[in-house]
Amino acid sequence: MKEKTEEIAGETYGAEDIKVLKGLDAVRKRPAMYIGNTSFEGLHHLVYEVADNSVDEALAGFCDRIDITVHTEDSITVIDNGRGIPTGLHPGDKKRRTAAEIALTELHAGGKFESKAYKISGGLHGVGVSVVNALSEWLDLEIKQDGAVWEQHFERGVPTGPLTRVGKTRNRGTKITFKPDAQIFESIEFNYDTLAHRFRELAFLNKGLNIKITDERTNQEQTFLYEGGIVSFIEYLNGNKTTLHPQPIYITKEKDGILVEVALQYNDGYSETIHAFANNINTKEGGSHLVGFKSALTRTANSYA
Repeated sequence: MKEKTEEIAGETYGAEDIKVLKGLDAVRKRPAMYIGNTSFEGLHHLVYEVADNSVDEALAGFCDRIDITVHTEDSITVIDNGRGIPTGLHPGDKKRRTAAEIALTELHAGGKFESKAYKISGGLHGVGVSVVNALSEWLDLEIKQDGAVWEQHFERGVPTGPLTRVGKTRNRGTKITFKPDAQIFESIEFNYDTLAHRFRELAFLNKGLNIKITDERTNQEQTFLYEGGIVSFIEYLNGNKTTLHPQPIYITKEKDGILVEVALQYNDGYSETIHAFANNINTKEGGSHLVGFKSALTRTANSYA
């Protein structure tokens, strides 16, 4: 009597089992590798990535206004008045695509790997906006640059046509509208308070930058503009507390191309509240910059004790 043999799944392993994920396929296959998760935090991270590009334009001195709108169908629009993503053909691309299309469809493509275009930047550095595109059901790009208006539409990271000139303008800037892909995320409903908290924070960190957020679902609207920068941040944090000195202490210094800002104000409470940031990113786990600050503050206080 012959024994029946069964093929066990995974028992064979050959060259055909090696998969090559091209373009943005890897992002859609493993989205959590790029945005942390596909739940609440990951969903809102998409908005932050698009807005971070606009903030980088502000840091470079070319943008002073960002408008964010949450639409009724849970799509998001981010508009800035910066220089606009470059619309010319990329010189090194064999497919003769525009720099804008490459920025939205290729990982590790952007102007932030060298200091010529941006000295300071946050976000995922050449990954962010392409990841947003990959994880969106659709994305619309509009660029106003050098007197022309350009548009391009994408569906799940794939362009439906080339970047096309559609009109003339005297303005400049970038407008990105996208809708997160319900096939990827557990929910695509944005929380207004979560977004407002982050953009208020960015406005504090970038003095003079006007950030407006509008929620068409609830008709909520807020504008954040703080000429005092992180000094205004301290005053906001201490707003309902009794301070021990009237004005926050503010220190700023630039050395070797690195700008450091510190603002602090003591109150009558018994607990400390410390917020540390690097390139607009909240370093919640601390880091050498926070350790250095604490050591310097303690050493200075002890020298006068």
